[in-house]
Amino acid sequence: MPDPIQTPPATGFGLGKAWTDYSVALMQRHILFLDVLRQRGNQYHEHLAKTAPNVLSFDAEMVADGAELPRPVNYSLLRVAPPEGVVTDPIKRPFVIVDPRAGHGPGIGGFKPDSEIGVALRAGHPCYFVSFLPKPVPGQTVTDVVHAEAAFLEHVIAAHPKAEGKPVVIGNCQAGWQIMIGAALRPELFGPIIIAGAPLSYWAGRRGGPPMRYAGGLMGGSWMTALAGDLGHGLFDGSSLVQNFESLDPANTLFSKQYNLHAHVDTEPERYLGFERWWNNHVLLNAPEMQFIVDKLFIGNRLATAELVMDDGARVDLRKIRSPIVVFCSKGDNITPPPQALGWITDLYGSINDIRAHGQTIVYAVHESVGHLGIFVSASVARKEHEEFASNIDFIDILPPGLYEAEITQWPQEERENYLMRFAARGLDDVRAIVSPLPEDERRFATARRISEINLDLYRSFLQPWVRTMITAPAAEFMRQMHPLRLSYDLFSDRNPFMLPVAAWANAVQATRRPVAPENPFRQAEALWADGVEKALNGWRDWRDGMQEALFLSIYGNPLVQAVAGVSSEDAPRRQPADEPAHQAFLEQRIAELRGAIGEGGAHEAVLRAIAFIALAERVADERGFEQLKSLLGEEGSHLSLAEFKQDLRTQFFMLLLDPEQALLTLPKLLEGCSRADIARRLEEIRRVTLAGGPLSAHGAARLQTIEGLFARARDAKADSPAAPASPPAPSPNGTETAKSRTRAPRRRKK
Repeated sequence: MPDPIQTPPATGFGLGKAWTDYSVALMQRHILFLDVLRQRGNQYHEHLAKTAPNVLSFDAEMVADGAELPRPVNYSLLRVAPPEGVVTDPIKRPFVIVDPRAGHGPGIGGFKPDSEIGVALRAGHPCYFVSFLPKPVPGQTVTDVVHAEAAFLEHVIAAHPKAEGKPVVIGNCQAGWQIMIGAALRPELFGPIIIAGAPLSYWAGRRGGPPMRYAGGLMGGSWMTALAGDLGHGLFDGSSLVQNFESLDPANTLFSKQYNLHAHVDTEPERYLGFERWWNNHVLLNAPEMQFIVDKLFIGNRLATAELVMDDGARVDLRKIRSPIVVFCSKGDNITPPPQALGWITDLYGSINDIRAHGQTIVYAVHESVGHLGIFVSASVARKEHEEFASNIDFIDILPPGLYEAEITQWPQEERENYLMRFAARGLDDVRAIVSPLPEDERRFATARRISEINLDLYRSFLQPWVRTMITAPAAEFMRQMHPLRLSYDLFSDRNPFMLPVAAWANAVQATRRPVAPENPFRQAEALWADGVEKALNGWRDWRDGMQEALFLSIYGNPLVQAVAGVSSEDAPRRQPADEPAHQAFLEQRIAELRGAIGEGGAHEAVLRAIAFIALAERVADERGFEQLKSLLGEEGSHLSLAEFKQDLRTQFFMLLLDPEQALLTLPKLLEGCSRADIARRLEEIRRVTLAGGPLSAHGAARLQTIEGLFARARDAKADSPAAPASPPAPSPNGTETAKSRTRAPRRRKK
């Protein structure tokens, strides 16, 4: 690019020269801007002409076609080929990336080399991608899609019989709740699950936050979804979903995105066109699919409370998931804010021991600023968060059951440039501080749900038959083509004869192009004007969002409206699964099972129990300790798989939570079959693992000392020496509560 013109001081002749230079450069930018829009429109039509369009930057081949399943769907499983110079290890567990079918086409999970697919391949994992076609198979349902994804996982598992574990599954946005449903129905197929920007608790949110959760109530419920499906002759147009997303940020949609291209037209087109290749790839859904999503999830909020029933009658309870769950969300996400990503945890569980009782490991990470799409496409996020998740996936898989927050920091050694991942134990109060649930707002959403059901019944009874009679397939297709988003690509493409000269004009401009200098006063004035426009649109957005929230709270908080909807102020607005009698019976049964097994086992169990006891005091674990723990697997459990080793560690963890005093006092008994030298060696293993992350806290050091005393007692018993004094009863994991004082204790469901 030629050097910018050096503008002389803005006085006299210099000011006139500055205006001339700016005017010429502005006209050139106009022409080049139009040419980029023309290229965008042509790119849109080229993409539509493909049979199975996606925006992956990696080569891939289809290995399973959903159209061939007993219940055919428009999904397929692709095996991603590693780029040149990257070698995958067949022993490492495969990764399966699932993209959202929420208006856009597939490929965002592998949009760039630095992406979810890219970091998984660089970490040596075989990689698969779940793609989909622009149009659904007639009659396919959400249930069919969930079953198809389970069939794809069966294919991946069969293709990697020697892998260290079940596949890691990453679900982006809408695909996140979809794979969570699949994991609840078929838990045996899933390894660790990573859900990025995925909404699971749809009523959750902070007042003054993103307003999307109010949309269903403000439209009077899901009857509008049914109307849109009928106007589409049985198909729901995904471009309407994209339009809803764009309306959340009118400044970017109406001005900033285009102005940024116009202002930097010499450097921005490649990035702009690359993103638009995905953004304009609108897809269709069957009307019943979208109706299910809106009724059962967005407005019904039935997933997070174990009330969701699939089309085949299967009930979905996320507590049945056996795999670790990693929830990645961001404070800058206005589509899936952190409360909607994390609220399901407090919806389902009554205590941290409740999570442990189900044998679940939940890890969450909250980014400070990245937007919704940045969670999937940002190169910096891929190089940090996603790369750390991929490289530490086995560490996550072996974490004891509980709730953790992922913390990513620089390595303590200054010479190391990569990151260190740590997992800090958290309680439900930590999640509640993020979710900030308000019972009065939940009652409002329960009222909106009931009003939606009433309005949908009225529409189906009185209006739907007339609409379906009037709308034909050609009429529905014409309306889809006239959608403003699609129409904008047609108008700015070579299909519009008025755009034909633009390419020649752009070539002529490029031959004489000389950008104006940044210090040009008119260029600076333009930047001030653009900043003012953006601020004005943001101000209008904030006013609009505030009015929407106030309107929703006013309408559905009205006692008369709540009474008409049958929502009583004396009843809970939604189901509370943790308080139900069947759940309490499950906890009691698990307690009895574990109490009977505390004294069973040998040296292997003793070592794991000791490590878990010390780890409970630290409440933080990092990957350095995991590396030592993996070496322990080779020494202590060479006959075990990683999954079996993990299960053994979990069992010992449960026993310590249930009855720490008895679990510790039986440690010498577990070591009865060991020699003195063997006991000393195993104690050294414990020290190596627990000290790998650095010096222990005072509490952790005291627990290590307790373990040393118990192992010394077992060692001295081998020499028939007097038994060492009994160690004092150990504190419970939280340092205050004893086993007998707890009303709830953890237990694990039998396989």
